[in-house]
Amino acid sequence: MHHVTAKFVPRILTADQKQQRVDVCSELRQLASGDETFLSMVSTGDESWVYGYDPETKQQSSQWKSPMSPRPKKARHVKSNTKSMIITFFDVKGIVHKEFVPKGQTVNSGFYCNVLQ
Repeated sequence: MHHVTAKFVPRILTADQKQQRVDVCSELRQLASGDETFLSMVSTGDESWVYGYDPETKQQSSQWKSPMSPRPKKARHVKSNTKSMIITFFDVKGIVHKEFVPKGQTVNSGFYCNVLQ
């Protein structure tokens, strides 16, 4: 007997969902094989969390001190409590559009439709 853990998968798909993915991939493959510029027309998007920082340069944090006083200490930058989600859309040439999600906003298909308009 061996102790085994379950394999983690993002989602368990139904047979219909699997077939739909196969159909979409087959259609995209046909479009890509018939047109050399097909991939240049593809746009995609991504959601990311970004953290706010209030950086202070080394020069800004400098202080006058006497030869006998201890050297000032400065803590390293850590993630602040200012956290926002950004949605970025890009294509083969680079970023097409970026938008910060307002605090408390649910990101769903309706929100994406409003952003894309």
